[in-house]
Amino acid sequence: MQAYTKESSDGRCESEYGTLRRAVLCPPRFMEIKEVINDVQEAYKDENINNEKALAQHAAFVEALQKNGVETTLLEPAPQFPEQVFTRDIGFAIGEKVFIGAMASEIRQGEEKILLNWLTGHRITCEQLFGEPIEGGDVLLDHNKAFVGISSRTSEQVIQELQRKLPDRRIMPIPFDEKYLHLDCVFNILSPTEALIYPEALSSKTINLLAESYDLIRVSSEEQFSLGVNVLSIGEKRVFSQPQNAGVNRQLASRGYHVIEVDFSEIIKSGGAFRCCTMPVVREP
Repeated sequence: MQAYTKESSDGRCESEYGTLRRAVLCPPRFMEIKEVINDVQEAYKDENINNEKALAQHAAFVEALQKNGVETTLLEPAPQFPEQVFTRDIGFAIGEKVFIGAMASEIRQGEEKILLNWLTGHRITCEQLFGEPIEGGDVLLDHNKAFVGISSRTSEQVIQELQRKLPDRRIMPIPFDEKYLHLDCVFNILSPTEALIYPEALSSKTINLLAESYDLIRVSSEEQFSLGVNVLSIGEKRVFSQPQNAGVNRQLASRGYHVIEVDFSEIIKSGGAFRCCTMPVVREP
């Protein structure tokens, strides 16, 4: 473990739905499907990624974030990291600290150092987790609770370590079907009372547990495949979603959400969407 601190931290996150003020992203300049990791990549492995199109879609997303008051930092992409666009997985902010995870996949190991250099260069309080893997796509925060997916990318042992480091928060392990890679591809918190869910990936026991805290909005298998669960909430009931996921968008609009539609069809070929591509550093409560 390594920790880096300063007197007054620049990081601050307490939920998935507070007003997003600052986030870290990375352009998909070298994005490529090299090692198939889930069903989505399997479907697109022969077609692979059109980098020019992916870059244009990502730039449109960044511009839309900025128009909505989000300060964006773009990490410099490195050619050896074809999945670096998914900055959410490298780290996650809880309270006034950013935790840097240990990446499970060899193809992504080394991305942690790039994020660490940026955080320390900006004197943002951070702590690097070593040993057992944990990735930010498996971590969803809601004030005193943190739901952490048990997956091929996040181990039960590191969840226990996180609970020791955060004694004032309730760390809730959430098992799910590992073929969906990360928890935020099948469950995503939208507000204090609502969340998206793809129930086929979770047991009835787990669904009932989540239903104790949230009104669960179900996503179809077709729209889960196109990453309909992996929206990004930026506060004040504003949510980034793909125009292709019309069912999800209708449900959100009917509940009073302002859906900001951005085409991410090229980027989702590698198995991630808006939440995967955005690592919040500052959210207002």
